[in-house]
Amino acid sequence: MPKIGKQIIEKDIRDRIFEEIFPTTFNYQIDFQRINDRQFGCIVHDLNGTPRYVRIGVIVAEDKTEEGETAQEYMQKEINLYKETQRKNAENALKRAKKAEADKARREAKMKEKEAK
Repeated sequence: MPKIGKQIIEKDIRDRIFEEIFPTTFNYQIDFQRINDRQFGCIVHDLNGTPRYVRIGVIVAEDKTEEGETAQEYMQKEINLYKETQRKNAENALKRAKKAEADKARREAKMKEKEAK
């Protein structure tokens, strides 16, 4: 049996995902339109009342089975990377907030010292 090509495989996957997200029989309050093979789009108004174009796309990740990694392992690796990045970002934000607080206290102490002279 001949092997089915990558483009056909990925189009089929995207079509199945889009059908799951946007079933043809569902009545949405937002008018989603198919933009191309990979994306749907709509216009929504932001909090300022400005119309914004929003796209929803499906990305089919590469097949890693030849490298000995299952789809589940690959997905978990990306989830773990995201969680670790979020953890580091939160840690850095906390450090910045503490430093800003310490800098503010130092500036206020300097001001009081100058005023005392």
